[in-house]
Amino acid sequence: MSSQPSLNLETFQNPNPERDYAIRMRMPEFTCLCPKTGQPDFATLFLEYVPNRLCLELKALKLYLWGFRDQGAYHEAVTNRILDDLVAATAPRFMRLTAVWNVRGGIYTHVAVEHRAPDWHGRLPPSVWHADPTAATSPPATKEPS
Repeated sequence: MSSQPSLNLETFQNPNPERDYAIRMRMPEFTCLCPKTGQPDFATLFLEYVPNRLCLELKALKLYLWGFRDQGAYHEAVTNRILDDLVAATAPRFMRLTAVWNVRGGIYTHVAVEHRAPDWHGRLPPSVWHADPTAATSPPATKEPS
């Protein structure tokens, strides 16, 4: 395979920086290792963000996520680290990452973390995702205040 995992993130210029708009991504193949057992943990990641000047380049994002496959990490720690790395790379107006972890020991875990630029006063994008009939991989819809 010519593509190798990489923890480097690439970006490109936002084509419409004057406008608030949401970019949403569903990444159903995230894996890392349980730091206690060494067994693989699987998650679907839901990323939504309002870009400022930069957007994430998709192939680089894929290779970045592959970089976690052999790393031990607790669900909460890896979700927060990914958000921190994505925010550092893009400096978005708003970013939300939800990790929906597959069942482990009869427990489903969802970890949701957010970033908001201090000077951004735009409206948050509603959390609306593609319908999932099992409701196992979609973050719960939240209602925006009126």
